Amino acid sequence: MRREVFGDCELILGDCLEILPALTGVDHIICDPPYEATLHEANKKNTLGRKFARYDGGRGFQQIDFASIDAIREPFVIAAAAKCKGWFIAFCTPEGVARWADCVNASSMKYKRACVWVKPDSTPQLNGQGPAQGAEHFVCAWGGAGYARWNAGGKRGVYTHCVNGPLRQGEHPTEKPVALLAEIILDFTSPGQVVCDPFMGSGTTGIACSDLGRKFIGIEISEKYFDLACRRIEGARRQQKLFEAPAVPAEQASLF
Repeated sequence: MRREVFGDCELILGDCLEILPALTGVDHIICDPPYEATLHEANKKNTLGRKFARYDGGRGFQQIDFASIDAIREPFVIAAAAKCKGWFIAFCTPEGVARWADCVNASSMKYKRACVWVKPDSTPQLNGQGPAQGAEHFVCAWGGAGYARWNAGGKRGVYTHCVNGPLRQGEHPTEKPVALLAEIILDFTSPGQVVCDPFMGSGTTGIACSDLGRKFIGIEISEKYFDLACRRIEGARRQQKLFEAPAVPAEQASLF
C-alpha cells in the first residue's frame, strides 16, 4: 500500500473495499464511482477507433478504462455506511439513481434524494439518433446521528457547471469540474472536517477540499490515476486559492 501526504490531503493507492474499514474520523464521503455497465458499453462503442478533437485545443474524449460499479456497489455502500458520520454523496447516471437508492436504503444511512448536475456543454448525440444526455446525477444520504444538516438552507439540488472549463486537466475520462466539487463541498461540509473520496480518480475532490480548508482522504486503485492525482493536488496547493467560503452562511428565509 502506498501513501502520499500533501498538507491536509492524504492519498492512498489501493482498493477502497480494503482500505475504508481501517479509516477513522471520516466526516463525509463524496465520490465519483465508476458508472453503470450500460454507460461503459456505450462509451466503448462511441469511442472505439475514433479520435475526437476539441476546438479549444484541450484533450479530446477519452475511453473509459476501468470496470463499472455494478459488481461492488452493495459492498461499497455497506463499507461507507460503517464509516460515514455525515453526508454520503455518489455521482451516477440517471439510470443508476434507483440502484444506488436501493443499496442505501438497505444500509444504516438515510437516503435523501438525487441532485442534478446540468452540463451546458455536454457531448451532443454524435449519431443524431436521439437526444444527448445533458445532465448527471448524484445521490445524497445522511450517515450521521439525528437530523441531516447542511449549509445551503432551502437551495434546490441543481448544480450547473460546464464540463470543459479552463481548469479541466483532461487525462481522466470522467473528470469532474473543480468548481462543481467546490460548490458541493461548500454546501454539504464545514471547514476542518474530513472528506473521503474512495474513488479519487484524478483528484478533483482533493483539490477543492484543499482550497476550501477541508481535510481530505483519497483512495484510488489505479496507479496511473493515483500518480495523476498526486501531481494535480500537489500543484494546486502551490497556486493561489480559486474559491472562497461565503462570509455569511446561507439561512432558510421565513416562508410566512
